[in-house]
Amino acid sequence: MNFARQDTRLGDATPAAAPRDTDPAGQDPGSPPSAPRPAQRRWRYAWIGTAASLVLFGVSLAVLWKLVSTVTWAELTDAFTATSPKRIGLAIVLVAVSYLFLTCYDALALRQLRIRVPYRTTALASFTSYAVSFNLGFPLLTAGTIRYWIYSNKGLSPGRIAALTIVAGFTFWLGMGAVLGISLIRDAESLAGLTYTSIVLNQALGVAVIAAVLGYLVWVTLKRRSVRVKGWRLELPGLSLSLSQMLVGAGDVCAAAGVLYVLLPAGHNLNFESFLAIYVLAAMLGIASHAPGGLGVFEATILLALSSMPRESILGALLLFRVCYYLVPFVVALAALGAYEIAKRVRLTPREASDDDAETGSA
Repeated sequence: MNFARQDTRLGDATPAAAPRDTDPAGQDPGSPPSAPRPAQRRWRYAWIGTAASLVLFGVSLAVLWKLVSTVTWAELTDAFTATSPKRIGLAIVLVAVSYLFLTCYDALALRQLRIRVPYRTTALASFTSYAVSFNLGFPLLTAGTIRYWIYSNKGLSPGRIAALTIVAGFTFWLGMGAVLGISLIRDAESLAGLTYTSIVLNQALGVAVIAAVLGYLVWVTLKRRSVRVKGWRLELPGLSLSLSQMLVGAGDVCAAAGVLYVLLPAGHNLNFESFLAIYVLAAMLGIASHAPGGLGVFEATILLALSSMPRESILGALLLFRVCYYLVPFVVALAALGAYEIAKRVRLTPREASDDDAETGSA
C-alpha cells in the first residue's frame, strides 16, 4: 500500500506557504464573512456523532435493565453454571480461531504495504491490540498505541502503522458485510419471526448489503483506487487482496458468533445462519455506541432478538461469552505484552553494556 502525503512521498515535509496578513479572526480586513471552515464543520459532525452514540448507549442500557430486572441472582447463577465443560471448551477453541483470523488482518495489510515482518511479530501486535482495545474501547488510541509499540521496533513509521490500521478496518467491514448480506437473504423467513420484521424487508436489506460489497469489489477492480485521509493518500488493495480480506473477515465473524452460539442454552432450535445475522447486527450497534466491546448495546440487542428464550439462560450465555471472548484474551494479551517488554530489555542490556565498555575504552 502506498500511504503517501498528498503529492509527496511518505515522510516528506513540504512547508506551507506563508499566510497573508489577517485580522485576529483569520480574515483579510474588509473581506466579507467566510463560510464555516471544513474543520469547524467536521467538529460539528463529530459532536452529532458523539451525541447519537450516547443516546444509543443510554437507550440500550434502559432496554437492558427492563429485560433483566426480573431475573434473580439465583436464576442467573444457575444459568451461568449450567453450561457443560464440553461447550465451554468448544467456545475457547472458537475464540482461538477468531483471534487467529484477526492476526491475518495485519498480515494482509502488511502484504499490501509490501513490508516484510515476521509472522510472530504480526501475530503479537494484532492479537494484543485487538484484545486490549475490545476491553478498553477507544480502538484508535489503544490499538494504535500497541501497534506502534511493537511495529516501530521493526522500522515501521507512524504513517505506515496508520495505513495498516485503516486497511485492517476494511477487512473487518468486508467480512461483516458479506456475512450479514448472505444471512439476511438466505434465512429471511426465520429472521422475520425473531426480529418481527417482514421477509421482504430482510431480503431487500440483504441484497443492498451484498450489492454494496460487490460494488466495492468491482470499483477496486476497474483501476487502482485511493482515498484521502486528512491529507494523506491511501491506495486501496486490488481485487485479489480484497477477496482475501473478505474471506478472512467473514471467517473471523463466523468464529466469533460461534462462540456465543455454542454457549446458548441447549434445545434452542435456532439455526446458525439466522443467529449470524442477529450477531452481526448486535455487533454493529455495539460499534456505533463506542462502548468498550459494545457493552450493554450488544447484550440488549441479543436479548431482544432472542426474547422467545429464557432470559436468564441467554444472559448467562452472554456473561460466559464476555469471559471467554473478552476477559481471557485480555489477560493473555497483558501477559504477552509484559513478556515481550521483558525480553526486549534483556536483549538490550548486553548491547548497552558493550556500548558503555566501548565508551570507557575510548576515553
